[in-house]
Amino acid sequence: MTPSGSNPLAPFIEDHGIAILDGGFATHLESLGGDLDDALWSAKALIESPELVRQVHLDYFRAGADVASSATYQATFERLAERGLDRDSAAGLMTRSIGLAKDAAAEIATERPGPPPVVAASVGPYGAYLADGSEYTGDYGLTVDELTQFHRDRFEVLATSGCDLLAIETIPSVIEIEALVTLLEDHPEMPAWVSFSCRGPRNLCDGTPFATALEIASAAPSVIAAGFNCTEPVHATSLIEIATEGMLPVICYPNASGGTRGPGGWTWNPHSPETFTDDALGWRRAGAAVIGGCCGTTPADIAGFAGAIRSRTPR
Repeated sequence: MTPSGSNPLAPFIEDHGIAILDGGFATHLESLGGDLDDALWSAKALIESPELVRQVHLDYFRAGADVASSATYQATFERLAERGLDRDSAAGLMTRSIGLAKDAAAEIATERPGPPPVVAASVGPYGAYLADGSEYTGDYGLTVDELTQFHRDRFEVLATSGCDLLAIETIPSVIEIEALVTLLEDHPEMPAWVSFSCRGPRNLCDGTPFATALEIASAAPSVIAAGFNCTEPVHATSLIEIATEGMLPVICYPNASGGTRGPGGWTWNPHSPETFTDDALGWRRAGAAVIGGCCGTTPADIAGFAGAIRSRTPR
């Protein structure tokens, strides 16, 4: 367990000026043969092919990522109950996801110098449970109290799972971050990052000013970084500039360039790792301290960026 007040991302930032996240988990899982045609999405692999989950983490670590996010983004008690898992079995599956990432991190720690990799437990939004794209609108029709109750049990499991920190990610609305900050207060010993899904250069998906959402997230003492993910990269520089006005390190992991979302989900135009590297170096110059990729990004993207960073700042 990470001691209260510490930042597990700090050693990487101190070592080469930045902490490098992994890329699109589901994107790479699908490329390895994982079947994502399910409301559980990538969490389905925890049940059917855990060896692929571990391989995704290994591939991103070998590409140069410092941090792995677990396959729990859409793992909820409600969805897992639909697959016949009782509460204890569902909690065990979530904890197993952290174990798979930890196993990969331990293997990589023997292969490369520097600080050992860390594992973030992914806490996805309510919209991820709905599996209807509402994490890109925040239009849930629920109150803060209702969202707090929805997140509470899973939050408790992940906060006590042995992870190094929580990745509270793709949060589209001010109401949902208010609920999650309430739950963070129950676990002051567990560091967390908060990242929002944004629909433009200045606002969350529900229209809330990004700066307002960051202020709410920053009010929790255990939040060690704040920013955005699952957002079009064209908006990244503007969002980073807003986030750098706060006191926390800025986290940035947008989607791949050229993505469009339709009724059937995201489609991705081809992009090169060189394009991602150029963009990511620009995000670093703009002030981001924690950088990775979200939907549509790959180990090749992370490898290109990690190589560029580390060639400029030797360990």
